[in-house]
Amino acid sequence: MNIVISGGTGFVGKQLSETLMEQGHHVYILTRSPEEKLDTKQVTYIGWLKKGYDPLSQLPEIDAAVNLAGTSLFGKWTKEKKKSIRSSRLEATETLVDMIGKMPKKPKVLVSGSAVGFYGTSEQDSYTEETNKRGEDFLADVTYEWEQAALQANALGVRTVLARFGIVLGHKGALPLMQLPFRYFAGGKIGSGEQWLSWIHVQDAAGMIAYAIEQESIKGALNVTAPHPRRNKDFSKALANTLHRPYWTIAPAPIIQKALGEMSTLILEGQCVYPRKAMENGYTFHYPNLSEALEHAL
Repeated sequence: MNIVISGGTGFVGKQLSETLMEQGHHVYILTRSPEEKLDTKQVTYIGWLKKGYDPLSQLPEIDAAVNLAGTSLFGKWTKEKKKSIRSSRLEATETLVDMIGKMPKKPKVLVSGSAVGFYGTSEQDSYTEETNKRGEDFLADVTYEWEQAALQANALGVRTVLARFGIVLGHKGALPLMQLPFRYFAGGKIGSGEQWLSWIHVQDAAGMIAYAIEQESIKGALNVTAPHPRRNKDFSKALANTLHRPYWTIAPAPIIQKALGEMSTLILEGQCVYPRKAMENGYTFHYPNLSEALEHAL
């Protein structure tokens, strides 16, 4: 298949590109700087979102589209950072859907990135794709708008999947930051430690997207998380064991809040999310258990 990806040079995007190439597909990666990239037999870089680029004129007939573009959530959420988080996601999604609308033959599916932050936060409740009520914080608002932009593809006759990512574990992303205190023998739980962390290994994040492209029965929300979410205190203990470091200290919540501002909700609060749709549709996890996922990721 010919598959176009926005955000294909990012952490998950690179893994997805490798996964799709291993399956024999050709990947067309939309980027603002194609001149800095080198095409191969299975990868073609195409410029977009900058004046002078006309991606539609360079794309062949596309079978599937994946949208992973957007500014990283990491970093203090200043007014400008929050504006960038929102606008980058909406701009990429709206532009890609607009491109699809102009294609003579539409792709069969659009898999568009989202986040488990859609559900809001809770230490008691758990969530599946059947949970329709969204949260009431900044990230929930952003993911809702992001998903609504992607769902415009439905009106074009394109099956649309909303990939709600949990914390993705790998050599990039959140894990390098999460492991730092442990490497310096200062690791432990964060805040109360009771907050949930819904995680997934990057190989499964990519694998689930590739699976959703193939499986016509998958549409709408898709929780891209492992089947066994863990509370922060348990995740931290597993991380300490993997790194052969002690688990003994506590990072006080007020210090985290002062340092990170509103972004601290990603660390101090969480949600227990289950990938019911992936399991019901037969996806086989490479790393369903946290200890094995951490061992491989580190």
